[in-house]
Amino acid sequence: MPPPLTLDGFRADLAEFLYQQPDEVDLEENPLYAGLDSLRIVTLVERWRETGANVSFVELAECTSFGQWWQLLSARTGGADHATA
Repeated sequence: MPPPLTLDGFRADLAEFLYQQPDEVDLEENPLYAGLDSLRIVTLVERWRETGANVSFVELAECTSFGQWWQLLSARTGGADHATA
């Protein structure tokens, strides 16, 4: 099982799908406006589930920013890095 999801790991995962560097990911941006389609979101959900995050596509779709995604994920993982986004 992969290590728990951290904020840095979260940003790196998003950056991979947004074709950006992790420090370029704007956590205030709306995921759909950023260019993530449903297939990419499902892929991220599966990746994050492997780290222990019990989250669904529908729950993420209801969020309006990457920061809200992180809040949801960090609450569901119990990981070591619960930094506020």
